[in-house]
Amino acid sequence: MLSTRSLLQPLLLAVLAFGLSACGGRDSVIQNAGPEALYERGSEMMEASNYQGAIQYFRQLEASYPFSNVTRQAQLDLIYLYYKSRQPEAAIDAAQEFERENPTHPRVDYTLYMRGLVYFDEDPNVLERLFRVDMSTRPPKDTLRSFQMFQELIRRYPDSPYVEDAQKRMVFLRNRLAEYENHVARYYIRRGAYVAAVNRAEYAIEHYPGAPQLEESLRIMIEAYQLLGMDELAADAERVLQRSFGEEAERIADPPFQLD
Repeated sequence: MLSTRSLLQPLLLAVLAFGLSACGGRDSVIQNAGPEALYERGSEMMEASNYQGAIQYFRQLEASYPFSNVTRQAQLDLIYLYYKSRQPEAAIDAAQEFERENPTHPRVDYTLYMRGLVYFDEDPNVLERLFRVDMSTRPPKDTLRSFQMFQELIRRYPDSPYVEDAQKRMVFLRNRLAEYENHVARYYIRRGAYVAAVNRAEYAIEHYPGAPQLEESLRIMIEAYQLLGMDELAADAERVLQRSFGEEAERIADPPFQLD
């Protein structure tokens, strides 16, 4: 009589073989599928917010069919997928690579927009949020990159559908950049480097027009000129302040400008 063990052993081997063939079968389906099938499956996963699964399909598509028409769209989708899955470096690399390989492609405006968006969304790190670090004191490296990307988008593709959103984001970015220039200018005033303070305030005024922080830039210029004994230039800056910010500036300007 056959033992229970001898009866179960073939069954266990069969189950194991089925499991291995199923895994291998799934991989082979990905490897052997055509470009349209790969793109369709990846798109389904992307719509279901399965970003890592979609990335797997699109990367396989890119590797297996680099010259397919749907591969170009998949490469654009990969930029978005990396962005959504919090892989900013991969998103930037994918956007730069697409533009480098397809400089005349009609969707290059999208790659510029996404690069600007990735830099725009670079949040303060955990410790900065925990300790409520004043972001105006932090060099705005990613802020500047985001501003430049949106600026390039608008310059090169003024009719792009992404221009309107880019312009709205640039309002915030412009003020953030001007705020940092003011922070540096105030530091120079505290150190007695009044000419350097004027230069930083002037830079903010010239490069970030329309930013609310420019009122503070003008106040810094007035203070620095006064400390330098350049009363005429201080008066000129005061007139610009009044002309630009009106009665509100006059109300805030009394009492005299005070440093932090």
